Amino acid sequence: MKIFTANDLTKTIGDKQLFKEISFAIAEKERIGLIGVNGTGKSTLLKIIAGIDDMDGGSFTKPNDYKISILLQEPDLNPELTVLEQILSTDNPINNTVRDYEKIVVALSNEPENEKLLDKYFRLQKTMDDVNGWDVSSQAKTMLTKLGISDYNQPVSQLSGGQKKRVALAEVLLNKADLLLLDEPTNHLDSEMIKWLQEELVKYPSSVLFVTHDRYFLDAVSNRIFELFEGQLYSYKGNYADYLEAKSIREEETIRQREKAENLYRRELAWIRRGAQARSTKQKARIDRFNELDKVVSQKTQNNQVDLSFSGSRLGKDVIEIKDAYKSFDNKQILHNFNLLVKQGERIGIVGKNGSGKSTLLNIIAGKETLDEGDLRLGQTVKLAYYTQESVDMDVNKRMIEYIREAGDVIHTKDGKTISAAQMLERFLFPMHTHGTIIRKLSGGERRRLYLLKLLMEEPNVLLLDEPTNDLDTETLTVLEQFLEEFSGVVITVSHDRYFLDKVCDQLLIFQGNGKIENYFGEYSDYLAESQKKSVKTEVDKEPKVTEKQKDSIEKKVKKKLTYKEQKEWETIETKISEVEEKIAGIKAEMETCGSDFTKLQQLMEEEKKYEAELEFLMERWEYLAEFAE
Repeated sequence: MKIFTANDLTKTIGDKQLFKEISFAIAEKERIGLIGVNGTGKSTLLKIIAGIDDMDGGSFTKPNDYKISILLQEPDLNPELTVLEQILSTDNPINNTVRDYEKIVVALSNEPENEKLLDKYFRLQKTMDDVNGWDVSSQAKTMLTKLGISDYNQPVSQLSGGQKKRVALAEVLLNKADLLLLDEPTNHLDSEMIKWLQEELVKYPSSVLFVTHDRYFLDAVSNRIFELFEGQLYSYKGNYADYLEAKSIREEETIRQREKAENLYRRELAWIRRGAQARSTKQKARIDRFNELDKVVSQKTQNNQVDLSFSGSRLGKDVIEIKDAYKSFDNKQILHNFNLLVKQGERIGIVGKNGSGKSTLLNIIAGKETLDEGDLRLGQTVKLAYYTQESVDMDVNKRMIEYIREAGDVIHTKDGKTISAAQMLERFLFPMHTHGTIIRKLSGGERRRLYLLKLLMEEPNVLLLDEPTNDLDTETLTVLEQFLEEFSGVVITVSHDRYFLDKVCDQLLIFQGNGKIENYFGEYSDYLAESQKKSVKTEVDKEPKVTEKQKDSIEKKVKKKLTYKEQKEWETIETKISEVEEKIAGIKAEMETCGSDFTKLQQLMEEEKKYEAELEFLMERWEYLAEFAE
């Protein structure tokens, strides 16, 4: 078994220590999701493992032939290559043969009578047979097609940023590695591409370590979670749901310990206030203990963060109205006789394939683009804030608190109270001691989080969000989602993140291409499920119909009663169900007594998961047997 081990890794950038002496091991076929707040060093850790960045201390242990591939957030591709040449650019006999073969095919299409080219073509055909190049060529083209790249001979220099990321993704998937490192692989992918990638990674033959903001994707793919938190790395078995359960128990235990400390703190405080006589030399140990307790109690947790019931600016009945709208780019229809009436308090998600015009609609509403035909009217009380995908123009020499206060010193809550800029920074996961940090020292993700907060500090009543989940970590997204739940204004967001859309939006605009836009009321997951059912039904309708004679034959074979073995199973199955339910209840009771023993807690969670699966199987068997039991 090939195992990759990291020993005591340490990394500091400037005066910020990302992580200190962290150790971990990655076994074969593990799919590990790496999570943590922006700026904790997730991307840096991937680059260190890949050998792109240096570490300050630590070492790796791995087999000599261990191969690592990485997908960067901003991949560095060769602009002189074609798309197909790029994903086959790794130097090995198969890739080299396929590249040469594809070049000859293109050359022959221009000079079909060229005998030298024909001779080379036939020789390369034989080599393709010898090295099994046909499979690699087919896999490469299939991956590109699934990722929305249909012109394999298009120069890399002509691709958009999103297309380059998808080509780089195809390249690392095609060139199988022992450890695949993926930094935000779902960025620039639509829902169909994300589903395809999800399936590819679940069956990937080697190990995967990936960073993603897409929590449904994280939950479906991972069988282990790494969390970077305050310079340390914590490991959890299972997927994202298992991680959330384990972490919530851990935090509950932390709260219980803090409550115990607070009670002891009160008693110690009463004693320390008795006066100089009580604080004699012989009581020095007790005074020291008081000082330690003071540190514990003064620590802040996310559970104590300020509550937000953000009022926003007053918004009238008239918000946004678009009538008879037409818009096209380069002879490509974006809007065709489009009408939209946005009312107060609405939450609208915009989804669809890349390039279908989703961001264009936001730009039109924000006044950055104009309609070819039609009318756009904004209500007089509308105050827009627009979170765009474009790079943010920040004065990087300013301190964070200064930058936020440019938008306002406070924001107002519905009950008339005010929340300071410093409190809002804490709410958005910037601890108090970091508020004086100069912006140039922040990571890209931290800058995007700061930019989002500045927009919210302006107290808008209409929020336009263009792919906000592409740049924000899962914890920031949770904060943003809670903020939007309490926000009284209008939210219109473009996103491919199913989890975010399900939590935030109750209405969808589905861009289907060529100016066709469908309205859907409900959650995005429901829409995808209904679309899948329609697709399956269409396929079923195409299948040959069963004749009446065939039906009669089938009906004769239908089970009428239980077999002897099934009858015996039926007699005991309810007892088995009760026994498993008792075991689950016992495990839950034991989990409550674990305290801070997280190793034991993880073991109990694994055991509970096993019995839950057994219970589900028994319940399904009970339903089946009950249909035929007398």
